[in-house]
Amino acid sequence: MDEARNPKNWTAVLTPHRSLSRQGFLIVMGLIAGVNFVAGLVFYHLGAWPVVGFCGLDVLLMYLAFKRNFADARRAERIEITEGEVILDRLAEGKEPQQQRFIRNWVRVSLEEDVERELIGALYLTSHGKRTEIASFLAPFEKKELAKALKAALVSPYR
Repeated sequence: MDEARNPKNWTAVLTPHRSLSRQGFLIVMGLIAGVNFVAGLVFYHLGAWPVVGFCGLDVLLMYLAFKRNFADARRAERIEITEGEVILDRLAEGKEPQQQRFIRNWVRVSLEEDVERELIGALYLTSHGKRTEIASFLAPFEKKELAKALKAALVSPYR
């Protein structure tokens, strides 16, 4: 976005947490490939040579799963609260950026929460009868903190 942002606006940039680094990925894939190679050799020597192909398929499937996981990690949501509106920008790899705008005075923040069982569900921005889920990739305690911060930012007067 090339437009200049007002420093008085409340802004939050949300990204998924991923604990596996590139080096960790290489180590895990090396271990998976090594274990599957050894298992394939054992089965080959036992005369069950068709199993070798399935061992290679395991490695390929794990690689594709990690590739998808890393692509999901490169998405982001940006929530900006200005004097008159709430702006939600969504970025995801391989997709066009999406933007939704809400009139600030009409936006409500709702968090699905089961206090009795201590469960936290989805977090929504609600306006004019329509609910938009946000921060689906955050942990429950992070959703709760974000909901509290959003509610405070919406009720506070424009700085």
